[in-house]
Amino acid sequence: MNEEGTRVRLSQEGSDEAFTELIDAYQTHVYNLCYRMLGDAQAAEDAAQETFLRAYENLHRYDDRRPFGTWLLSIAAHYCIDRLRRRKFSFTSTDEDPGQDSLDLPDPDAPSPEIETIHREQREQMQLMLNRLNAVDRAAIVLRYWQDASEAEIAETLGLTVSAVKSRLHRARRELADHWQEAQPRTSAARSPHESLAL
Repeated sequence: MNEEGTRVRLSQEGSDEAFTELIDAYQTHVYNLCYRMLGDAQAAEDAAQETFLRAYENLHRYDDRRPFGTWLLSIAAHYCIDRLRRRKFSFTSTDEDPGQDSLDLPDPDAPSPEIETIHREQREQMQLMLNRLNAVDRAAIVLRYWQDASEAEIAETLGLTVSAVKSRLHRARRELADHWQEAQPRTSAARSPHESLAL
């Protein structure tokens, strides 16, 4: 049994220390998924906490034949999908990227403020476009481009077939590209939506 498997087993036996180590290992992945799904830092933090609470309460249901990270991200994705369905579509954005300090010291090698402003605006625009996607399509896109999950991993996480994931990714990419083109000035040399998925 690997180190993670040992932590899971100890957590199932009631070790809070082992579960805290699992939280430490996955909190950034879970938060980033929730942030890209919900588009709001505070909502993402709340969703991440709820994810870990639900995981703790359901550890006895975890099937150790399945990767623990996939199981955990599945809980997070389904929680966010439920929240999005309850509130329908939201067009919120944030002023800063998750994990970025609100006060940065100047860096002589850093891009110019103008470039940073453009990148921030593009991140905000991408988040707005993500917010317009169907909740499950959004989850598939976030898992693919921000969590670097394979189509098979996305299928397992969201409880879909691989062909359904391929279809959803194709439709979501096309929809994002359409939204991106609508938002760009005709003379703009802005980056493509595929390039901006990495922002």
